[in-house]
Amino acid sequence: MSQNINVSAEMSQNSSLDDSRCTVRDLLQFGESVFTGSELYFGHGTYSAWDEAVCLLLFALGLDTDTDRSVLDKKLTDIEQKDIKSLFNRRIQERVPAPYITGQAWFCGLPFIVDERVIIPRSPIAELIMNYFEPWLVKIPQRILDLCTGGGCIGISCAYGFDEADVVLSDISEEALAVADLNISKHELGQRVSSVHSDLFSALFGQTFDLIVSNPPYVDAEDLASMPDEFHHEPELALASGADGLDFTRRLLREASDYLSSEGILVVEVGNSSVALQDAFPLVPFLWFEFAEGDGGVFMLTRSQLVEHRELFQ
Repeated sequence: MSQNINVSAEMSQNSSLDDSRCTVRDLLQFGESVFTGSELYFGHGTYSAWDEAVCLLLFALGLDTDTDRSVLDKKLTDIEQKDIKSLFNRRIQERVPAPYITGQAWFCGLPFIVDERVIIPRSPIAELIMNYFEPWLVKIPQRILDLCTGGGCIGISCAYGFDEADVVLSDISEEALAVADLNISKHELGQRVSSVHSDLFSALFGQTFDLIVSNPPYVDAEDLASMPDEFHHEPELALASGADGLDFTRRLLREASDYLSSEGILVVEVGNSSVALQDAFPLVPFLWFEFAEGDGGVFMLTRSQLVEHRELFQ
């Protein structure tokens, strides 16, 4: 792995590129090449070297994601080339995911502010939100809880999908909630969306919700140790959850029924820890969602199921 590639040096040594005539297309092709050669990890909003180069170049030029393809033939000024190459360099040298460089990530087609206080949104729960959790919700939810909200992406997206619901964004990290508050303001949802500093349900006593959605920490110790460098820019508190990845989920299963309405449902992402969860609770009828895109590892339980199997979670 060549982690010490200098983009500016590589650029000047590439005889097929002429700084005086360099176009957007030229620099994108070059970015794709050096990113591929640097063995970067993609999966924080983009899934290829080309897409990562596009993301950083559009940010450097102040262009939107729906910019017309005719921009590919635009000649770049020396300053523009320098700015773009600087971002490419940072991506390679620091192994920092592109959304932390641009300060923005997309979820459910919506833009969100992100920085290293929160994980970068990439949950397959987005597909459930965009399908309004049909057919599993018995009624339109009036109160929704996004537990372990991070930057608030799941809860705020739910607020768009259910435009009469009150949504609570909860997290143990005050730093993460500061980002969530920025996103509440960004989307002008302060009348319906609020944030609460809480360790699980500790600050929510007496409240009930028709829908609880959670993308909690669920990475087991072995996976955490072997993760690519890019993941180590994300807060470990939002990733790690004990030896088998289920420390938080066990607590959640024990307590969730007390905070759900009679017809409420619990939707939780546990990723690769799904195997350990099924092994730990073989008698619990987890409904595992299948997604058109992305990984699985997301389950649903109704309040009645949680109550029925309460003793198993103790």
